[in-house]
Amino acid sequence: MTLDQVISIGKETIGTTLLVAAPSLVISIVVGLLISIFQATTQIHDQTLSFVPKILAVMLSMMVFGGWMLKVVIDFTQRLLENLPGLI
Repeated sequence: MTLDQVISIGKETIGTTLLVAAPSLVISIVVGLLISIFQATTQIHDQTLSFVPKILAVMLSMMVFGGWMLKVVIDFTQRLLENLPGLI
């Protein structure tokens, strides 16, 4: 396995990881921002008020995007395993 192949696999791995994590992270950031704005306007500063909605939003995003995420990871794994004999 050459250095170029290792770098290529690493880039594809990082890209796939970011692609799969992006929906949950974006939804978590948006919900966190909305909760922060709500807390700033109402002056309610309870720690659990920010965690519970974020956890629920991430769980909901995993239910909505879970099938797509699984398909992306399976496609990446299949490509990696199909190219494995040529890498060794």
